[in-house]
Amino acid sequence: MTAACLGRAAGHPTPEGGPGGADAVLQMLRQKWRAELANRPARVVLTDAGDSRALIAAAALAEGGSVAPIVLGRRHLVAEVASGAGIDLPAAVEVLDPEEAVALPELAGALGQAADRRRISHQTARAWHDDPVYLGAAAVSCGWAEACVSGSSRPTAEVLRAAIAVIGLVPDACCVTSSFLMVLQDGRAISFGDCAVVPEPTVDELAEVAVATSRTHHRLTGQRPKVALLSFSTKGSAEHPSVQRVRQALDVVRRRWPELAVDGELQADAALDEAVAEIKSAGSPVAGKANVLVFPSLEAGNIGYKLTERLGRARALGPLLQGLAAPMNDMSRGCTAEDIASVALASAVLARSIG
Repeated sequence: MTAACLGRAAGHPTPEGGPGGADAVLQMLRQKWRAELANRPARVVLTDAGDSRALIAAAALAEGGSVAPIVLGRRHLVAEVASGAGIDLPAAVEVLDPEEAVALPELAGALGQAADRRRISHQTARAWHDDPVYLGAAAVSCGWAEACVSGSSRPTAEVLRAAIAVIGLVPDACCVTSSFLMVLQDGRAISFGDCAVVPEPTVDELAEVAVATSRTHHRLTGQRPKVALLSFSTKGSAEHPSVQRVRQALDVVRRRWPELAVDGELQADAALDEAVAEIKSAGSPVAGKANVLVFPSLEAGNIGYKLTERLGRARALGPLLQGLAAPMNDMSRGCTAEDIASVALASAVLARSIG
């Protein structure tokens, strides 16, 4: 099985006669990202070597030429999984055994510095040396690779712990947040944040979600962000502490990034439907036209993205981790091989914009 099988392995059937709206737009986005990377392919580490979806994605990326994929895992495991799934890994797919990875001075140094910084025990540090997720984070931290994609076979919490411990945050970020790029069947690309990391964001964390997701959306789509801070209230239609928190976050965002088109608090229909916006929030620069949706809690965001994906047949890319000093992105364990390949491409593009 090679990249030619990617679409079938992805599990996204398309209507008879051609690709659906979401698939067509996602293909255009991938072409845009490949064009950005064409002159200098990016080295991207994939850490889920025991997952056939990751190997299918690696084969597709290698054949595409814009990403130089590195599969981090035991060589015998990669060979067994590839053989069992009928995957022909191109020679351009680099397989890096953890023992080889930890012997690289750059990676070993990054792990050692992180261990000293975190003041962890020798036993924990030894476990890092055997864990592909920590090794992938080290590869990105030291610049040996430009980005890392993990999580198709690991919980988000484990990926987050490795990324924060080894890579750390950019200086101006108060926390790590996340977003999903949602490609809808009607052709729109909308970013949702935060759907994977911060359970009950404070005012400052909610503002961080808004600003970080806006930057991610602009970098990946080229669209001018129009940000809606969502609530069950629109412009004072209800009063509650959670509504007040959204209003305060709006004030923080406007002070921090005054040029950003942002508004809140808005209900989802007021954010997305121009006719409803005229009734509920006339004159808003965002209402009815939002392409970045900021959810008031992780509970709302996670439910919202999964409903949009499963009932609305949207394509969901992410979670894309935001606020890290270098790109390390997570995958939902329900992802497809095509999702992994798309996030690897997106991660490479985001890597070129950091710093």
